Amino acid sequence: MNTQELTKKYGKKTIPDIRPGDTVRVYFKIIESGKTRVQVFEGLVIAQKHGKSLDGSVKLRKISSGIGVERTFPLHSPLITKFEKIKTIKVRHSKLYFLRNLTSKKRRNKNEIKEFKMWEEALGEEELAKIEAEKAKAAAEKAAKKAKQKEELKAKFDQAVAAHNKEEKSEEKK
Repeated sequence: MNTQELTKKYGKKTIPDIRPGDTVRVYFKIIESGKTRVQVFEGLVIAQKHGKSLDGSVKLRKISSGIGVERTFPLHSPLITKFEKIKTIKVRHSKLYFLRNLTSKKRRNKNEIKEFKMWEEALGEEELAKIEAEKAKAAAEKAAKKAKQKEELKAKFDQAVAAHNKEEKSEEKK
């Protein structure tokens, strides 16, 4: 198979136009102990590798609780549901690794352009709805189980009260 056939078969239809200097929000699925949820990672694009090809990826950086966190996302990963571009900063470098050593005051740039764009797979909304339906089903099952346990506890309590009343009546007769 050549690259074009592979891209058609495994690649995403809507590829985001993301460049270094963009602030991006990435929605990706996480599977933990059989449950699936969508987590959001918002950060500055500090590098892009291999363009929009199948092995293309972007590296995002954010500051969380005073600690720098970097994460690399493959563009064509099926776990990524959508990209949101929040703002753009005009930069002269293609790799912004120098931002790792700068303080937040020195990082600020006046050439900030606020623009919002979104790239989303067509199946993304369906998958999100499916995840929400699974969560609702699990919550309903949990509520039913809790109600059943409550009924069992109430039945045991009523039996104990009846037994206690029976003992008191037998003691009064003596």
